[in-house]
Amino acid sequence: MKTAVVILNWNTEGFLREFLPGLLRSCDKVKGAKVVVADNASTDGSLKVMAEEFPQVRTLRFEKNLGFTGGYNRAFRELGDGPDAPEYFLLINSDIEVPEDWLEPLVEWMDSHPECGACAPKLHSWQDRDSFEYAGAAGGFIDRYGYPFCRGRVMGKVEKDNGQYDSPADVFWATGACLMVRSSVYRMLGGLDSRFFAHMEEIDLCWRMQLEGWKVTVVPTSTVYHVGGGTLPATSPFKLFLNYRNNLLMLGNNLAKTYALGLHHKGLSTERAASKGLRKAGRLIWTRMVLDGISAAVYLLTFKPDCFKAVVRAHKEYRQLRRKQTVRDIRRYLDMYAGSSEVRGIYRKWIVLSSMFKGKKVFGSISEQDFYKF
Repeated sequence: MKTAVVILNWNTEGFLREFLPGLLRSCDKVKGAKVVVADNASTDGSLKVMAEEFPQVRTLRFEKNLGFTGGYNRAFRELGDGPDAPEYFLLINSDIEVPEDWLEPLVEWMDSHPECGACAPKLHSWQDRDSFEYAGAAGGFIDRYGYPFCRGRVMGKVEKDNGQYDSPADVFWATGACLMVRSSVYRMLGGLDSRFFAHMEEIDLCWRMQLEGWKVTVVPTSTVYHVGGGTLPATSPFKLFLNYRNNLLMLGNNLAKTYALGLHHKGLSTERAASKGLRKAGRLIWTRMVLDGISAAVYLLTFKPDCFKAVVRAHKEYRQLRRKQTVRDIRRYLDMYAGSSEVRGIYRKWIVLSSMFKGKKVFGSISEQDFYKF
């Protein structure tokens, strides 16, 4: 098996029935591609559907819900890491519809671009097939405070796909709804950060890839169609909690290294770059927590107490789960990777204000000069 196409399923028997047949047909046309379903202790009829309707598909059964991060880490471990292990892992949601020709362009891109650690197709809406889908569109970026946006989706505005993003592009992150990852890179990085459980984990993974010199690319000759909200609806306070908490965890994982890398590239010594990068990251994370506090106050004033509690809980758990980095940690990173690493795709400003007051409601209105170069 060259490419393991893995669905992580949790209580989505309807999506398995609807979309798995098309996925199997498409993968049958690509040499070395196999579909695997990893089940996160579903309590609906998912396992019965797999046993009775898709007995030919390998199904991994987990004893409890390990979340998106733990589930995929476990699934990829079970697929092995020896000489017969897959070269590529492909994470794909159960609520994705694929055309017949979606997979081969991704495999070909990875085969011909050894510097690429991960790639993804364009993500379209299943309900409005000519429009990009919110969760990843044509590749993602973040602003200086960690707020994500995409080519094709800035804040709540989603664009129609008129071919404006039909060139392959290196991006800051690509959606975990459908993401091909070089298995050796995935294992080297330790996989997805298990603390996240779900949400933001793919952004963190892509950021860590860039910090170690790998590229993340959107391959627009491949397009898939995403229903969205298949597991947690957008209005879920639990989803809100995960997004706020995990955003802080992501910044804590990567921001100090990124600042230190940029300072080192500008000529600062390893020691000074590490120390200054750590201080800058600390100040920015504190600012992000203040912004979160303001949004929590808005939830409270607009009579959304569950959302307010979600933000408060997110900050509490972040403080419990954060891994404190030291100058020594950052210095060690610079000694190992500073010569080969480059991080692109962090917007210099706050995308919320830029989209509301500066007319930057679509990605095409943002200049390349508006991004940091680390």
